[in-house]
Formats: sequence, structure tokens, C-alpha cells
Amino acid sequence: MSENEMKPYVIGLDLGGTNSVFGIVDSRGEMKATTSIKTQGYQTVENYVDASCEALKLIIDQVGGISTIKAMGIGAPNANYYNGTIEFAPNLTWAHKSVVPLAQMFSDKLGVPVAITNDANAAAIGEMTYGVARGMKNFIMITLGTGVGSGIVVNGQLVYGCDGFAGELGHTIMVREHGRLCGCGRHGCLEAYCSATGVARTARELLSTTKRPSSLRELNPENITSLEVSLAAAKGDKLALDIYEFTGDMLGRACADFAVFSSPEAFIFFGGLTKAGDLIMDPIKKAYDKNVLGIFKGKAKFLISALDGSSAAVLGASAIGWDIPHTAAKA
Repeated sequence: MSENEMKPYVIGLDLGGTNSVFGIVDSRGEMKATTSIKTQGYQTVENYVDASCEALKLIIDQVGGISTIKAMGIGAPNANYYNGTIEFAPNLTWAHKSVVPLAQMFSDKLGVPVAITNDANAAAIGEMTYGVARGMKNFIMITLGTGVGSGIVVNGQLVYGCDGFAGELGHTIMVREHGRLCGCGRHGCLEAYCSATGVARTARELLSTTKRPSSLRELNPENITSLEVSLAAAKGDKLALDIYEFTGDMLGRACADFAVFSSPEAFIFFGGLTKAGDLIMDPIKKAYDKNVLGIFKGKAKFLISALDGSSAAVLGASAIGWDIPHTAAKA
């Protein structure tokens, strides 16, 4: 009997800035059990790992116990594929100012090998294996969540660079003069404008600097979220529509620049903002066509992830788990 038959499952963890979603996955990519916890609210990384393992125990028991688990794969912000660490992640309170050996910590707690990669890279692997990127060898995955992440696939391989951190396109500087402060400490990053939090910031700025009517004015400005902007835009609210026009325009211009270094056959968008559909995708395509270098015009597709919720990232993380014997980032 092979090891995969004896241990037929891996754990995938999509560690986001807001939620951590766990899935137990078989070799066909079928999710057998899921659970989640909040990512924030823990004083230390040890507290976070303890809470994660407590939640995991319930679903591990559902599939027959830890003896059925071959490994665990994690997709997380600022994750170092080579070292198994999360390093100075601006959106994680317990890893904001330090290098956290998260793969080793989970491995010690669970007793199984653990590997880690960037959350957007995990989403790209999931999309390439199970989603709209199946069969593609060159594409860029852009995740629009609490932050803006990216996974770059060239010739069928994820781009990691010399240190495991290649592909942080969310921290491309889009506004050189007087740009917004980003969580990374710099100003003008794409993430500061085009993440879910960036959309909410745009809403607050427009509400405070203009007197234009909008249903968003009925809300406490400090509590406005990208979801509320999306709901208002879907009802035809002009200010909300302008927010998505602004956001999509910046994303489209960014993609026009990204096309230069990898000539992707597709840009694939994943995350909460994609629920806005054409409200965000149309201005992205329009700005891309207007700004892209002529030799790339008309070549790239613009697609929304085919995998619901956090499935792309969880499945991608689980795929890393299957490949742990061949990776360096393992406990």
C-alpha cells in the first residue's frame, strides 16, 4: 500500500488578513472538510497556532484522525517558500515586525510535514490545477482582498526569485507624488488603492472632498466597507460607480505594465472585489487597452477565478502539501 493510500489527505490553509480557512483535501482535489477562524485578535503567533490547531482537530477527527494526514500546505502573505517563514507581513498583527517560522510551528504542533508559500501563489496553483488557468503556462493571478497579492506563472512554473519573494505586484508604486500610505510603510502602492480596504479609503476620501449625493452618506464613513460600495454601485449609485471606475482604471494600468515582463495569456482575478463583476472588470479592460504596449494588445484574457470563496487558495496550498518531499520550504 502506498503512502498516499495510507495517508490519503493533506491540509490546506488559506491564511488571509481577515480569515484563516482550512480544508482537508484528497489527491483529486476534493474538499472533505473545512473550518475557519479569524486571523487577527491574537497577541502572539503561538496563540494563533494554538487556536488554529484546536479548530483543525475537529475536522481532522472527521476524516479519521491525524494518521490519515500526509502533510499540510499554507498560503500566507509575505511567506517565504524557501525558509518556511512569514516575514514582516504588514497585514498580520502577530507577524508585522518579525520573522515567524510558521511551517515549523504547525509541524511541531500537528506532527506532520508543513510547507508554506505566498497566499497569491497558492491561489495561482489552485487555479492552474482546478480552475480557469488549467492548461495555461503563462498567466498572472491577482488577489483582491485585504491586500493585493499576485502569483506569476511563467512557462508553467511559479516565479519565486532568489529569495522566495518575487511577485509582490501589490507593492508596485502607482502614485509617485503624495501617494497613500501603504501597510508596507511606503507610499502610493497598488494595494493602498485597489484592495478592499483601498476601495473603502477611496469612498471615504470622495465623501469628505465632494458634496455629491450618495447613499453611502447614510453610513458612518469610518465603517464603510468595499461590500457596501459594491451594493451601492449595483443600485446605480453614481459615487459608488466612480469608485469602481477609479479602482478598475488603476488595476488596468498596472496590468498594462505587468504585461511587459511576462507577456501573460491571461490575468486572473480572485477575491471579494471580483463579486462586483463588470463594475470592476470593464474599467480594468478599458484602462489596459488604453495603456498596454502595442505588441501585447489583444493578447491577454481577463478572467475571474472559477473557484468559489477561498477554494483556489486552499486547494493551491494543499497541492503544496502533496509536493513537500520535493520542496525546500518544509519543516
